[in-house]
Amino acid sequence: MSWFVNPAARTWHAPPLELESRSFHRALPGYVPTPLVELPSLAAELGVGRLLVKEEASRLGLPAFKILGASFAVARLLTVRLGESGALALDDLRERLDGSGLALAAATDGNHGRAVARVAALLGLRSVISVPVGVSTAATKAISAEGATVQLLDMSYDDVVKHVAESADEQTLVVQDTSWPGYTDIPNWIVDGYDTMLAEVDDQLAELGAEPPDLVVVPAGVGSLAHAVVAHYRRDGHRPAVLVAEPETAASVTAALGAGQVVSVPTGQTIMTGLNCGTVSEVAWPVLRDGLDASVAVTDTEARAAVLELADFGVDAGPCGAATLAAARGVLAIPERRATLGVTEHAVADDDVSGQRSADGLVVILLSTEARAANPKV
Repeated sequence: MSWFVNPAARTWHAPPLELESRSFHRALPGYVPTPLVELPSLAAELGVGRLLVKEEASRLGLPAFKILGASFAVARLLTVRLGESGALALDDLRERLDGSGLALAAATDGNHGRAVARVAALLGLRSVISVPVGVSTAATKAISAEGATVQLLDMSYDDVVKHVAESADEQTLVVQDTSWPGYTDIPNWIVDGYDTMLAEVDDQLAELGAEPPDLVVVPAGVGSLAHAVVAHYRRDGHRPAVLVAEPETAASVTAALGAGQVVSVPTGQTIMTGLNCGTVSEVAWPVLRDGLDASVAVTDTEARAAVLELADFGVDAGPCGAATLAAARGVLAIPERRATLGVTEHAVADDDVSGQRSADGLVVILLSTEARAANPKV
């Protein structure tokens, strides 16, 4: 399992968010925090004190966390377009944009595009979602069911992103979770939207009487969720190690970290469709470069085994989410890598930055990103 490690990551300090997203999400119909599931037998197997999974199998009626970023970014975009500040509620925006003729557009390998289409429908707007080769028929049908016009393009994901970027005009607003020169606000607002999930984790750990995590494992893709995780855990207070998981077929984060700059890597077929991205988002890159402890690449075989293992524990995760368990298993199996991330065989959790220790044990958070049904290839 190839990996890259940055020993200085936990000394980096992230800037504060421009605007908190949780109050916006709490006002959405059907909002409830997703479960944080403890798996004690798996924790014992991996040699850690406590292991918890943030299960995103149902988030505001969709099988993935992406709606958090898409809804907040769209609200911010349209609020700014109306000449106001903050993020207006979707009901207010729908009323004020009635008859505007606006459309939302996005490139997607599944869940992001479906989330954008859902938000467009809630606002009474059109949506045009472009999909690369390799995305399942079930995923494209799910996007169409949200009312979107779906364009199937015989291109890689990166090329589809370029195609969508070129389609933008005054009436077609691109809502993309990756960035390019001159296009940074919306990807940053998507990252801000994901912070709601991490605020939930903080509250749920406190409710469980658990200490803050010592290791957080997150899937990569273009890096937006990883950007949110690193930024959240590189503020004041406790600073866990953060580990990114990505497919061997699209190890763009690992490649960029090794090169010291964003580099595009060729992508291939993988069951981790949502992570099959060849280029790290430029807005995510500085945060990942400076604040990410390590990244590892996992195989389809490892991801598939992790899906089935999590299912045995009652956790509904697709291969993109289960890749985090595969990454944790691969890293924690090697004593030198455990030590590099501060995860010793008898590790206990830091109580606070003063160095006090607690017998509560190590907490590992695996961020599960999609329901298994969202990717039928497993």
